[in-house]
Amino acid sequence: MKLSVVGIAIFLMTGPVVVADELDDTYQSLQDAVAKKDAAQVKKLAVPLFELARKVSTAPEPTSAIEKEDWPNRVKYAKEAEGYAEYALYAMAVQAEPATMVDMLGLLEAQSPKSKYLDQAYQAYLAGLRQVGKEADIPAIVDKAVVNFPNNPDLLLVAATTAQAKKQADRAITLANRLVTAANARPKPEALPAADWERQKSVWLGRGYWISGVSNGEKNLYALSNKSLRAALPYIKGEPALLGPALFYLGLDNYQLGKMTNNKKQVLEGATFSDQCAAIAGPFQDQAYRNSMAMKADANNMR
Repeated sequence: MKLSVVGIAIFLMTGPVVVADELDDTYQSLQDAVAKKDAAQVKKLAVPLFELARKVSTAPEPTSAIEKEDWPNRVKYAKEAEGYAEYALYAMAVQAEPATMVDMLGLLEAQSPKSKYLDQAYQAYLAGLRQVGKEADIPAIVDKAVVNFPNNPDLLLVAATTAQAKKQADRAITLANRLVTAANARPKPEALPAADWERQKSVWLGRGYWISGVSNGEKNLYALSNKSLRAALPYIKGEPALLGPALFYLGLDNYQLGKMTNNKKQVLEGATFSDQCAAIAGPFQDQAYRNSMAMKADANNMR
C-alpha cells in the first residue's frame, strides 16, 4: 500500500531522516501478518511500526509550504498506523495460547498503556497471568492499569480484593464501591451472549457489595455494612466462603442497629442472620452461634 502523500522524506530535529515509505511498508507487512495469523511476525513488526508512526506524528511541523500542506495527512496516517499496531497485538493475543497472549498483551501494555484494546483485554490478560504462573505479578500490573482505566471492573475487582487482603479497609471500600458503579455502567459487549454477560455482572456486583459490606462491618459502620451486604446476598448465595462472613456481619449490623433504635424486631433479625451463619462451616461459625444466643437473650429483655 503506497501512498504518494506520505512519500516525501521527513526531517526530524532529534534524529536522522525518516522515509515515509518505511512506515508504509511496515504497516502493510503487519496487515499481512495479521491476515496470516502469524503471531511471531506480528510481534516482530508491531514495535517498529509504533516507533515509525510516533516519529512521524510527533515530529515538528515543517516550515516548507509544500510539506506543510501535506502535514495533516501524514500525521493522520501515522496515528492510524499506530492504532493498527495496537489492534494487531490485541487481535493475535486473544486467539493465542496463554503464554503468547500474556507476552503480546504485555507488549501492548508497554507500548500503549492507555490503548482502548487493553480495556477489553484485561480479563483475559489477568487470567492468562494466573495460567502461566505469574499471579504474583498481578497486583503491581493492576495498580498501574487502574490509573489508566479507572472504570474497568476487572481491574477494580483485583484492586479491591488486594486492598482487603492487606487490611486496607478504607481503600478496599472505595474500590469496591467504584466496582459496583462500574459494573452497573458497563455496556454489554456486542459479541457476548446476554446470559454470559449477566453472569459476569453478577460476579462483579457480588464481590463489590461483599467487599464493601465486610470492610464496613470490620469498621463497625453498621448501616453501611448492612446496606451493602443485603445487596450482596442474591449474588453470593451459592458461595459459602463469602456467605458465611456476610451473614456474620449482617447479624452484628442488625443487632447493633436494633439496639440503637430499641427495635426488637431488628435485633431478632440479627439473631436470625447469626443462626444462618452458624449453619455454615467456617471460621465465623462458632462465634455466630454464641452471638445468636446473646442476641436472643437481649431481645427477650426488650419491650
